[in-house]
Amino acid sequence: MMGSNLCLATFVAVALTLSSAASGQTVQVADMQPGRIVGTVTDVNNDTVPDATVVLDGSGMNDQRRVTTNENGYFEFEDVKAGMPYQVSIHAEGFADWTSPAVVLEPGQYKILTDIQLRIATALTTVQVTYNAVQVATEQVKVEEKQRVLGFIPNFYVVYDRDPAPLTAKLKFQLAFKVVVDPVTAAGVALYSGMEQAGDRPNYGQGAQGFGKRVGANAAGGFTDIMIGGAILPSLLHQDPRYFYKGTGTTMSRMRYAMSRPFVCKGDNGKWQPNYSSIGGDLGSSAISYAYYPKSDRGVGMVFTNFAINTGERMVASLAQEFLLRRFTHKPVE
Repeated sequence: MMGSNLCLATFVAVALTLSSAASGQTVQVADMQPGRIVGTVTDVNNDTVPDATVVLDGSGMNDQRRVTTNENGYFEFEDVKAGMPYQVSIHAEGFADWTSPAVVLEPGQYKILTDIQLRIATALTTVQVTYNAVQVATEQVKVEEKQRVLGFIPNFYVVYDRDPAPLTAKLKFQLAFKVVVDPVTAAGVALYSGMEQAGDRPNYGQGAQGFGKRVGANAAGGFTDIMIGGAILPSLLHQDPRYFYKGTGTTMSRMRYAMSRPFVCKGDNGKWQPNYSSIGGDLGSSAISYAYYPKSDRGVGMVFTNFAINTGERMVASLAQEFLLRRFTHKPVE
């Protein structure tokens, strides 16, 4: 009887041991059951994104998989290990990359990734700006050639820009010819000749012949003055023939600035210097006029008298530019 009980006890112990081992094996098998990760890729408008590359990264170096979304933007990863951290990253042409936070599956879990929205990629554009002084000066001259007082009187030789580009020789000649051929310049010559006709100066006589001579003399004087002082000498001496509007400071400082412009100019290097171009232009024009003035009006005194008159006119014109003409000058809309 005692032997029977011992056999029974042994059998029960063996049975319990086998049962416990089987149970442990069952739990271990359950712990290893893989899961699944699925999702749908959309854009910010909730439209699906096909052909996107979806990468599943695990902690192991070789634990990486990738799939491509179908036409409905759907993707799926099967047999994903439970209890391990994974990260899902998505790349699609034209969109910014998307990366999920760490994803850890429970045994046998079916994980749906939600809120996968791809945003439009931000384009990084590099713009290289090259300063072309000639091109800038050309555009500035185009604007200056449209400046007119009261909408019809040329005012091409004044600069309102604070930092203008220097003129090339071509632009200096272009600006001078623009003044010479302007119809208002011709009208001014005729008006001035009529005033001289009334005063009978110079001594060309009266009548149509006298008026014609005065018109020719004034046209020649204006042409030589503009071309010598506004184009030829400025090109040779690298000086800017334009008036640079000041517009700031006290009234006295602006008056001194304006009245000194016939004697001081800005060089092509941007520095102020003696205005040899303007002085030379006035002297040259006065000297050339000696050839076609009547004998009674010729002489060295006449040359310097005309020079003084031209210089005085420049001072008055500069004062007008500084204090009056800007408000009446019409500039093109840029």
